[in-house]
Amino acid sequence: MDINKEKIYHFVGIKGSGMSALALILHEKGFKVQGSDIEDYVFTQRELEKNNVLILPFNADNIKENMIVIAGNAFLDTHDEIVTAKNLGVEVIRYHKFIGEFIKKFTSIAVTGSHGKTTTSGLLSHVFSGIKPTSYLIGDGTGHGVKGAEYFAFEACEYRRHFLAYQPDYAIITNVDFDHPDYYQGIDDVFDAFQTFAKEVKKGIVAFGEDEQLKKLVADAPIYYYGTSEHNDFKAINIERTTTGSSFEVEFKGQIIGKFEVPSFGIHNVYNALAVIALSHLEGLDDKEVAKELLTFNGVKRRFTEKKVSDMIIVDDYAHHPAEIQATIDGARQKYPEKEIIAVFQPHTFTRTVALIDEFAASLDLADKVYLCDIFGSARETQGEVKIEDLGAKISKGGSVIKEQNVSPLLDHEDAVIIFMGAGDVQKFEIAYEKLLTNTSRNNM
Repeated sequence: MDINKEKIYHFVGIKGSGMSALALILHEKGFKVQGSDIEDYVFTQRELEKNNVLILPFNADNIKENMIVIAGNAFLDTHDEIVTAKNLGVEVIRYHKFIGEFIKKFTSIAVTGSHGKTTTSGLLSHVFSGIKPTSYLIGDGTGHGVKGAEYFAFEACEYRRHFLAYQPDYAIITNVDFDHPDYYQGIDDVFDAFQTFAKEVKKGIVAFGEDEQLKKLVADAPIYYYGTSEHNDFKAINIERTTTGSSFEVEFKGQIIGKFEVPSFGIHNVYNALAVIALSHLEGLDDKEVAKELLTFNGVKRRFTEKKVSDMIIVDDYAHHPAEIQATIDGARQKYPEKEIIAVFQPHTFTRTVALIDEFAASLDLADKVYLCDIFGSARETQGEVKIEDLGAKISKGGSVIKEQNVSPLLDHEDAVIIFMGAGDVQKFEIAYEKLLTNTSRNNM
């Protein structure tokens, strides 16, 4: 696909995580980029603003004849800007279709899975960028376009089977789990989507070998499994988890290819690193260089992002599925084994909450104390049959509901770790708590 430098690329929904990353990539490559979105602040807009990318409020008047419109997948064809573009004869391309064409000029590596996509694609991008010219698109809104890039590493989302628009050279598949119940009918439907995607991969698949669904995968390209069990092609052995990170050796075809360390926490981050090591090894990257790059990875946005305020460790995390909550709490236990772990959780969408309510309760109970925020809806659903109190009733470690206007119950905890989790706007509860904690600390001085 030839990108037209004479046109303005207008992004409908530019603050979306993938959309903002793609906008940054095109901007860095010298193309004219702008976009529109809601006026509320979203963390993904920070990099766009730093790069002076114009962000406008949604308005049909934004659309001009000299544009190419890239439409975010959250917005229907009935959106005013999309309708106007079509009436003017302006080309409209859906985000996933654009990516599918864009990646054809690179050796493309898609990172997909029900969980762990963003962290793994971030780690992959970091490692490859340190060794080879690599452009990348990460689901935390980070995008980077490198001149003369040989590789393109990107996050591929399974929602509504959008990732079927891609035919990548390689794929990392982290797991298959039931999510997006507003679209998928059950685990078999989810697996069918990943199976169809796998058939489109050209050169090789690196798949998590401890996942029962992925063990059933069939593909034309070779499948290399990674994990800790004997049947895996790439196996992590001699794992050591400490308060500074994790270290392990990797065995491939009966040979130790190296010892690796990651400054991150939780067994899931060992697996994420193992996937990146496997893909790098298959592409012939030097294992020692890979090990060196792993040591300097600082993580991605909103994945165990922490700060210290007063005597409290405050963690911001995107976890919005039971498996992700479990992984986040596991990471906190590894880094802070002596501290109380408090979870503040905001469910994301009513359909996900009601479909996985028992699993949510079980994963949240892994914390020492749990607080809940009202369910955050979405552009597709603003209300549902389930209430936040229904989830709270199933949690034995608490489950009381807090409001943004009154987060004072959180002050009952001292010298502890408090994790704010969710894919909505849980950060406003975190901000309210930080202000209250800071003011309380000053008053006690």
